[in-house]
Amino acid sequence: MEQFYTQSAEEVLQKFGVNPEMGLSETEIEKRREKYGLNKLASKKQKSLLSVFLEQFKSSMVAILLIAAIVSGVIGVMEGEGLVESFVIIAILLLNAIIGTVEERKAQTSLEALNKMSSPRTKVMREGQIEEIDSTEIVPGDIVVLDTGDIIPADMRLIEAFNLKVQESALTGESVPVDKIESTLEGSDITLGDRTNMAFSTSIVTYGRGRGVIVGTGMNTEVGKIANMLQSTEATETPMSKRLGQLGKVLGYVALVICTVIFVIGIIYGNHWLEMLMMSVSLAVAAIPEGLQIVSTIVLAIGVQRLVKKNAIVRTLPSVETLGSTTVICSDKTGTLTQNKMTVVEGWAGGNKINFRNLPLPEEQDDDENILLHCSLLCTDSHLKILPNGDHELSGDPTETAIVDIALKLGVNKNEIEKKFPRISEVPFDSERKRMTTINRMENDAYRVNVKGGLDEVLDVTSRILIHGNIRPITKEDIETIRKENTNMGQSALRVLSVAYKDIDEIPEDVNSENIEKDLIFIGLLGMIDPARPEVVDAVKKCKTAGIRPVMITGDHKVTAIAIADEIGIFKVGDKAVTGSDLEETDDEMLTRNVRDYSVYARVAPEHKVRIVKAWQSHGDIVAMTGDGVNDAPALKQADIGVAMGIVGTEVAKDASDVVLTDDNFATIVTAVEEGRRIYDNILKVIQFLLSANMGEVLLIFIAAILNLGNPLSPILILWVNLVTDSLPALALSMDPAQKDVMTRKPRDPKRGFFSKGMIWRIVYQGSAIGLISLAAYYIGCNDGGQVLGQTMAFAVLAFSQLFHVRNLHSNKLSSFRTSLASNKNLILAILASALLMMAVLLIPVLRNIFGVVEMDAVHWLYVTALSIVPIVVVEFMKLFKWNHTVDEY
Repeated sequence: MEQFYTQSAEEVLQKFGVNPEMGLSETEIEKRREKYGLNKLASKKQKSLLSVFLEQFKSSMVAILLIAAIVSGVIGVMEGEGLVESFVIIAILLLNAIIGTVEERKAQTSLEALNKMSSPRTKVMREGQIEEIDSTEIVPGDIVVLDTGDIIPADMRLIEAFNLKVQESALTGESVPVDKIESTLEGSDITLGDRTNMAFSTSIVTYGRGRGVIVGTGMNTEVGKIANMLQSTEATETPMSKRLGQLGKVLGYVALVICTVIFVIGIIYGNHWLEMLMMSVSLAVAAIPEGLQIVSTIVLAIGVQRLVKKNAIVRTLPSVETLGSTTVICSDKTGTLTQNKMTVVEGWAGGNKINFRNLPLPEEQDDDENILLHCSLLCTDSHLKILPNGDHELSGDPTETAIVDIALKLGVNKNEIEKKFPRISEVPFDSERKRMTTINRMENDAYRVNVKGGLDEVLDVTSRILIHGNIRPITKEDIETIRKENTNMGQSALRVLSVAYKDIDEIPEDVNSENIEKDLIFIGLLGMIDPARPEVVDAVKKCKTAGIRPVMITGDHKVTAIAIADEIGIFKVGDKAVTGSDLEETDDEMLTRNVRDYSVYARVAPEHKVRIVKAWQSHGDIVAMTGDGVNDAPALKQADIGVAMGIVGTEVAKDASDVVLTDDNFATIVTAVEEGRRIYDNILKVIQFLLSANMGEVLLIFIAAILNLGNPLSPILILWVNLVTDSLPALALSMDPAQKDVMTRKPRDPKRGFFSKGMIWRIVYQGSAIGLISLAAYYIGCNDGGQVLGQTMAFAVLAFSQLFHVRNLHSNKLSSFRTSLASNKNLILAILASALLMMAVLLIPVLRNIFGVVEMDAVHWLYVTALSIVPIVVVEFMKLFKWNHTVDEY
């Protein structure tokens, strides 16, 4: 790569043919995109369709079925029946593999779509306007604007760096953020970590701000050189999938033991060894619920897609499971509980109150108000874009955009005032100082230091005050008046910013908070409100009803925080509020002991969030924590569910999170929790359905073998039943809407597996019912027309009873007749489709011959119908007497 760090910023700009104040034109962008391509690393080669298809044959289940096909073929040849049954088994295997291939490819496509939705955004200068675009759209020569928390989108030569620090540990291994400069470096072989005028792709801006010109994108970046390492991530297997995989192995071992017992008993009875081998294989096919893992993963994936439509991007499948177990939601106030539309409504300057609700301001007011407005406006990093139709767009911190917005309403354009009074230097805001400072060149080559921040933090560095155009030493009475005004605004739920300034003749060589933020002149206060989102009140109520504790965490003053929390229902009588300074004086043991008493945390620094999360987790709670800043990343990682803001959140926060909210709305978190509960409930329904059905099949074959009644089902018949009932109905069952009590019961304990006493009881008795009625059908058929009729009736009853039984699974407490057919239309369609497939096998002569079944007369069809509805009757009886569930489940 060319050594841009040895070239001046002007030389690099000239080389890429770009004006730093205008950026690239649309025409030039298209040319460069065509030449260089998208700004992304070469994708890991996707598996071919053939590879995905062949992988479907790697499971132990397929091995068992192949054995069944071979045994069927051997018996068919020996008895002169040919290889029809073997071919059918192989055909079903191929059909199963095709379904698996289609689902896997759909999952890959869904993942790619989610990755695009959560890809980083970047601020660029194009055609004289700052725009926010997808980072993949960056091209060489783009002028990129960097702020604290941004992820560097591509390699760039810095042309401006104001106290800029960049974390490059992922690339260089250096744990300490690197101070960046814009000046030219000397030397031709400077190591990567020492190229201080360069910023590299995937690095993180931890402090300050700057601008740079893109010199390399995609694979032409330093990260591109190690792209293979970056692309080595493996797919995450969900905890549920692991548990189901382990269950499958256990069932496999149990089936092996039972198969051996059946084989030995059959030989003792004098049956042919090939016949007993076929019966043993039939039982093995019946015992293993091969669809469990696939169905559970598909259900989770479908849930992820549903959540996307509800403004929540879940970044990993295990997070969907955890969501349903959430017991505490620690939420930021601004933008999450509120509308994130900060509006300046009140002010105080020169001893006078200012009402910004009624514009324009009265002409007779002092010039102090103008100084307050100008100083606060110059001390913002927000971006103003004037659209061709005269409207405007604002981007940046909501507090700052409120200042820019009110200034524009009063006829002061931020872009114009910054051109008139350009920023020369700055000390960026950080969570420890809680102040931001800029230095602007004013008229006559004088300089003005503009400072805004929290009241206490600004007063700490203030020695004078501006009153009616006069500057004098600030007195205790002045401070008392200021604090009283601040309290009044806070009690009105306003967020208050303090503004100060001073004029200096020259700028220190090393600008920092110690030498520039002192001896300031206090100007006044700006009060702004970010109204609560209307839907949050109901969301908080829903949380509390669901046994979830909502907690507010904010950087605002305690009075303001309590006012908002009280309005939306988080803070109630008896609750306590605590400040960051209180937390500093509280050790971890005391915080853990008292954490349940606190509903509001005010003036909290990001590092406090980790302590709050750990305190809740020490009680066994499952904690969801929201965050949007760089320093929120540790708390998001520590939380069981880290929730990042999609609109105002930094890329670092998004990268550390499990869930990204595309609307930054607290109500969306509650919706996601509700969806997580619904998904888990439905997976439990699917597990219960599949295991009870498989138990019925195993019981049928096992009892028939013990009683020496012959083989009631061949492998091909079992395989067809499993294919018809395990696929469409099971998947459709997972589409069930949430039960009415889903958000009125306590959160699920994640340590408890899905096999509660009630679940085991239902699988046993419902599986027994299916097995016994199928055995009864087999016995009736054998008595009336021989073994083939018996197999036909058992086959029909087994399949149709499962299709009736699936309707029992809507609720463990309510009658299935109280569940509307329209509540899950997909399930009704799946039942009808499966029933038609079964009827085709039973009624079409060609298919009857292939599957080895015979035609049934009206009497035997009546037997089949009567027996098939027994599961509905049995389960309804159990629900009526409340024997279908146990106390530990509700």
